[in-house]
Formats: sequence, structure tokens, C-alpha cells
Amino acid sequence: MNQKKPETIETERLLLRGFTLDDAADVYAYAKNPNVGPHGGWKPHENIEESRKIIEDLFLGKYHIWAMVDKGTGTLIGSIGYEEDTKRPETGCMELGYAMAEDFWGKGLMTEAARAVIRYGFETMELPMISIYHNPVNHRSKRVIEKCGFHFEGILRRANRIYNGVIRDMACYSLTKEEWRKGV
Repeated sequence: MNQKKPETIETERLLLRGFTLDDAADVYAYAKNPNVGPHGGWKPHENIEESRKIIEDLFLGKYHIWAMVDKGTGTLIGSIGYEEDTKRPETGCMELGYAMAEDFWGKGLMTEAARAVIRYGFETMELPMISIYHNPVNHRSKRVIEKCGFHFEGILRRANRIYNGVIRDMACYSLTKEEWRKGV
């Protein structure tokens, strides 16, 4: 199923835009880092062709994903977006996910991007609820999630088989449109 390219969103320091196949080298630059993908459960990319295939099959085909571009440098530094929450079928809930180049961690950029995409999800996509999950040992992602106002639901034990076959727990969070409105 081909998704419509997401609208461009601008924040103070970021430009969030749709991906193109020309972004493959930039995606590979951050996705090959062994400190990036495994936190999200995916293997580091082995080559630019693998990154191009991910863009084509997932970012342009299956999911609603934005490329995160640093406005100061023009560098593509990550991805953020939505996919169907398979744990909540037929509810209209979408799952938020993201990845960012390690050189840009700790600067508040992911929180800035996430807040903008959450706003877009509730206001433009008219989502009733947004969910997000993380590996319980990924404290950076947990911090972004908390800063964005998500509510902790609990730990779903032994819930996620990652790329290397390891089964791990998932920390579960959600945010309803009503909760988000109260916090805006």
C-alpha cells in the first residue's frame, strides 16, 4: 500500500519532510551505527542498498515517516513517524517510532521532533491515541517519551523478537488526544 508523502513540518531547529530514494546515503550514514538500530530492535544497515530498500518498502510504502533534517547544517539526521499499532488493532491508534544519528543525541532534537509529530498526529491525522514502546534499558528514549507527556502503561514481558532473535520486554506508553489537549 503506497502512502501519501507526509506534509513538511518545520520546528525551531528541524525540517521534517518526506523521504526520497536520494536519501539512502544519509540514512545509511546513521543507520550503520551499531549504537542506533539495536535500541529500536533493528540491525545496523550493511550498505546503502539496504538503506534504499528500507526507504522504498517502509518509509515510502508502508509507514507515515518523516526525514529529520537539521536546519543549521542541512544534514539528514534521522527518521520519525507512525505505523499501525498491531497491539491495538482497529482502534485508530498509531505507534510512534524514531531513530537519530548518534552525533545529535542529547541536544533535545528528538523531543522537538516528537512534539511536532504528535501535534500533527492529533490535529491533522485526527488520531484518537498514540502509543510508543521502548526497550526498558533505553533510558534516552524513555526520557523523550516522558517529556512528550506519554503515560506509562507497564512492561509487556517477552513481547518483542528483535533482528538477532533475542526476545525482550517492551515498556508501553500511550497518550490520548484528550490528555494531549490538556497538556498543550
